[in-house]
Amino acid sequence: MLIGVPKEIKNHEYRIGLTPAGVKELTKNGHEVIVQKNGGAAIGLDDDQYIAAGAKMIETPEEIFDRAEMIIKVKEPQTNECKMLKKGQVLYTYLHLAPDPEQTKLLVESGCTAIAYETVTDANGGLPLLAPMSEVAGRMAVHAGAHCLEKAQGGNGTLIGGVPGVAPANVVVIGGGVVGTHSAMMAMGMGANVVVLDKSLDRLKTLDMIFGQKMNTIYSTLDAIEKYVFEADLVVGAVLIPGAAAPKLVTKEMLKHMKKGAVVVDVAIDQGGCFETSKATTHQDPTYIIDDVVHYCVANMPGGVARTSTFALTNATLPMAIQLANKGFKQAMLDDAHLKNGLNVHEGKITYEAVARDLGYDYVPADSVLK
Repeated sequence: MLIGVPKEIKNHEYRIGLTPAGVKELTKNGHEVIVQKNGGAAIGLDDDQYIAAGAKMIETPEEIFDRAEMIIKVKEPQTNECKMLKKGQVLYTYLHLAPDPEQTKLLVESGCTAIAYETVTDANGGLPLLAPMSEVAGRMAVHAGAHCLEKAQGGNGTLIGGVPGVAPANVVVIGGGVVGTHSAMMAMGMGANVVVLDKSLDRLKTLDMIFGQKMNTIYSTLDAIEKYVFEADLVVGAVLIPGAAAPKLVTKEMLKHMKKGAVVVDVAIDQGGCFETSKATTHQDPTYIIDDVVHYCVANMPGGVARTSTFALTNATLPMAIQLANKGFKQAMLDDAHLKNGLNVHEGKITYEAVARDLGYDYVPADSVLK
């Protein structure tokens, strides 16, 4: 199979879909890999490393999209990239379609086969291709929130860990999954008072067993969200419903009762965000203020630590990329139900139920298009 890796073009996005090690694995399996020139240069992966691994370097993204049978990316294709996709071509990347009707429309019109990292599952009910970036984003959320709490950034001037004789910040994490766990770990490590809210008692029990008295675990209800958000200096939104738009758990009205200069970091922004006032921002212009509350809603947070993120992502995505290349996407999915869960769009049809429901498309089960 001819596999193409274009340079990412989203604002301040420096990750790349494959490392040289990933290229080497694919070429050893008999595949040809073409990579856009300087695609990984920003994170220290130069063209010579890709060439040594067996890749051919290509000058333009147009040539990659024209020639490749499978495109491996990091972020969702931007408008001009969507328009270069075509029927019979496989796109393997993060998509986050539910809150993005325009991208969905363009992918449907392209006729391509689009596989979303974020909906691929595993035997434990996890999301193995989303998890590494969730780990990165969860850890970054507290770093970003701590910076935003500085007075010069619009925050209330609270130091996350406090100092002897001065109380630390109150950090509230909504959602106890991968993002929430890593956010809580970082906040506790920095000395904050940490509360995690979640609707799963099993998850809360697990967190309690792991972290004990260092963390307060609270069952998530409307009353609980109001109580703890109103007292918070930093709130991390870490809610995920796989493939679907995130629920709006913190309303605009609640914002008015929060501390002046409090910070919200909405890691769920890729799926539309879990704060009613959230709108996607970029690393170039990451924050805005509503009702004296600082909002950090960068839609590609892990892109800020692009080298770490690229290696972590390739570690997760490479095994299934090899399956797709070796077997072809249809056979690979028929052989692996977890990979099949990643199929979101195929030849103009929406094959992921939550996306179809949220955006008003007819849902066509993946099995029906594969067989």
